[in-house]
Amino acid sequence: MIIMANHKVLSAEDSKDFVKTTSFYELCDILKSLKTSKGRFVHVLGTPGTGKSANIYQAISLLDINVYDAFLFIDIDSKPNEVYKIFWKTIKEDMGAKSKKEVYKKASEYNLVLFADPFLDSEYIDPHKVGLGLWTENNGPITFPFYFRILYEYCKHYKYLKDVNVVTQTSWVLKFQGVRYDILTDFHLISKILVFFLKLLFDVVVVSYSKEEMIKIVKADYNFLSDEEIDIYIKKYGNRPRFIFEALEKEFKED
Repeated sequence: MIIMANHKVLSAEDSKDFVKTTSFYELCDILKSLKTSKGRFVHVLGTPGTGKSANIYQAISLLDINVYDAFLFIDIDSKPNEVYKIFWKTIKEDMGAKSKKEVYKKASEYNLVLFADPFLDSEYIDPHKVGLGLWTENNGPITFPFYFRILYEYCKHYKYLKDVNVVTQTSWVLKFQGVRYDILTDFHLISKILVFFLKLLFDVVVVSYSKEEMIKIVKADYNFLSDEEIDIYIKKYGNRPRFIFEALEKEFKED
């Protein structure tokens, strides 16, 4: 099964309950093509709670792809330069590399380098640390120097990255009245414009579901619920499986 913590996916193994959707097959097609190509950068988008990581890890498991799954553990109040140093120290030590050039060389030996939950949401693995996602969300504009350094690194070593495939969960999170929204997927026209330009430069997969797919996803775990009962949760939480499952789990525990 897919290993999860509080309905967050942490790694990939086969899952008999996973529901294959249109988004999933689109993702599989792109990831499969990475076996025979290099220099690709794939953004996997999706509003918070849609299951971006679940789709990624299930596709990887199904396709038997050789993946380097990056991870990062930092403090919530770490400075950008500290995060940058920890990022490179972590990946060098894990790969057994002595230099950045050697990191790129070792990374090219994989079908893809993945930046997903163990990198972005590692607080679900170690509650005393956080991943890059929560660190960015908590510190806001203060984090910009880190991303500028990463962009500089990308431009400086582009010739090495031409041999490396990168797949990353991508979101631009905005918090309003306690609810997390992704500017890349939740704001209709603005989101469509941003994704349009993103697609001009990179491969992009947007994880989203139809109402029919959502009902199948929920019924995979709660097959005793009727379509009408599930529809109530969809109207309340949107097409976000993680939030619906959290609500259902809480409700049935109380009962």
